[in-house]
Amino acid sequence: MATKYKVFVTDGVSPSGVGVLKACPQIEVIESPTLKEKELLEKLKGCDALIVRSQTQVSKVILQGCPTVRAVGRAGVGVDNVDVDAATEKGVVVMNTPAGNTVSTAEQAFTLLLGLARHLPQAHASMSAGQWDRKSFQGTELNGKTLGILGMGRIGGEVARRAIAFGMRVMAYDPYLSAGKARSLQVELMDRVEDLLPQVDFITMHLPMTEETKGILSEERLKLCRKGVKIVNCARGGLVSESVLLKAIEAGQVGGAALDVFEEEPLTADHPLRKNKKVILTPHLGASTAEAQESVGIEIAEAIRDYLTEGAVRNAVNIPSVDARTMAKLRPQIEFGFRLGRLLSQIAPARCDRLTISYAGKIGEEDTTPITRSILKGFLYGAGGGEVNEVNAPKMAANLGLKLSETKQAEPGEYAELISVRAGQDLKEAEVSGTFFGTSPHIVRINDQWMEARPEGFLLLMENKDRPGIVGWIGTLLGKHKVNIASMTLSRSAPGSKALSVLNLDSAPGDEVLKEMLADKDITSVKVVKI
Repeated sequence: MATKYKVFVTDGVSPSGVGVLKACPQIEVIESPTLKEKELLEKLKGCDALIVRSQTQVSKVILQGCPTVRAVGRAGVGVDNVDVDAATEKGVVVMNTPAGNTVSTAEQAFTLLLGLARHLPQAHASMSAGQWDRKSFQGTELNGKTLGILGMGRIGGEVARRAIAFGMRVMAYDPYLSAGKARSLQVELMDRVEDLLPQVDFITMHLPMTEETKGILSEERLKLCRKGVKIVNCARGGLVSESVLLKAIEAGQVGGAALDVFEEEPLTADHPLRKNKKVILTPHLGASTAEAQESVGIEIAEAIRDYLTEGAVRNAVNIPSVDARTMAKLRPQIEFGFRLGRLLSQIAPARCDRLTISYAGKIGEEDTTPITRSILKGFLYGAGGGEVNEVNAPKMAANLGLKLSETKQAEPGEYAELISVRAGQDLKEAEVSGTFFGTSPHIVRINDQWMEARPEGFLLLMENKDRPGIVGWIGTLLGKHKVNIASMTLSRSAPGSKALSVLNLDSAPGDEVLKEMLADKDITSVKVVKI
């Protein structure tokens, strides 16, 4: 008798998606409305998989209390309501649907853009109140205006296409988008946010929430904008602080804002945003279309079905698509690969359009796909934050115009095995290489300098002229600022030549420390990277 799998479906996943599961004779479907944690714990007993939308919180308690659950499917992109770390610890695969609501969210952003330009919600409210007030709602055409897009992933690209169709000039900021991809999208790519802001009439944001993007439209940057600029956010609450935004609107610097996402959801009834007549608010409707919900429902149902019945894994956010035996064997290299990619992304030229990964020695005899994906995940982490994973990293790279290549050399060189990663744009390149000494990973090359450093914590990379006393001076300076050195290595090609010093630090030195270092005429560059 064939194994029967139980799949628990909640949060109103689309009937079409549920139908995919019911059509499979090996699957028994249990449907339920959204439940509280205690009730869900009871209902999930004996189930093999759980499918949710955004309402159900798949907590550590749920995951630990339901040992038979092997997979969690999120019908949508974000997995904020799933404790992914706890799922990984319990061996539970977490899968999402990264592409299902792209058009839906892009259309929501463009709808809000039109609403801002023509004051449509305010005009409707006035009419509903029995008024006929044409003078108060004079709008502006989008044709001939300039739209600034922060973040040119799938959704940002769709918004750009719509804006161009409306006759808008489109400028974009995305440090991970290649120049060639920008040209194909017909957008003007800017090197810095500060270069874009003074030139645009409207701004729309399509970025993940990371350390780099939180508060990207700061109070200082809003002051750089054209007076009366209008802002749309359908991405993540917190990309612009709500208090900062309100202050800028009240001062007249920002002419209006349309928000579909908020720092805390749901928005409280007395929130100041609700009272400002220049603000349009919608309750996180980016993916709320019948087409999007049907699409993500079918996609996640198919993924869960295939995982349970065939063992296939796709769109997983916490494991690469490999079998358990290979995963266990390559886990150290996979983790090291992520760190190499993370390091390279912080020293590579801006907007790289190529990434080359080379394997030499015995590692080249293995299936290196999971290592390659982990390197790519590390390299793109700054662009995608927690949303980038081993499964979607190749697609994200393609969307950014980053071409990936891989080479293998079975014969060992100086090391029994060596992983080298090189990224570049035009004639500019950066490279890092690493190997294992026993079971311990080590960085052994940065650009053209051979050296040895542990891939952990904060690394201070300093290029300097090799002269007596400089190492001691750096140690004294860091000690003065309470920055402890865990280890240090120095590489040079010849006495008195250019040297590369690499210091493992327990904490990151402040900008004032780096400025003091650069004041030394023999120090040419200083950079702190976190891996």
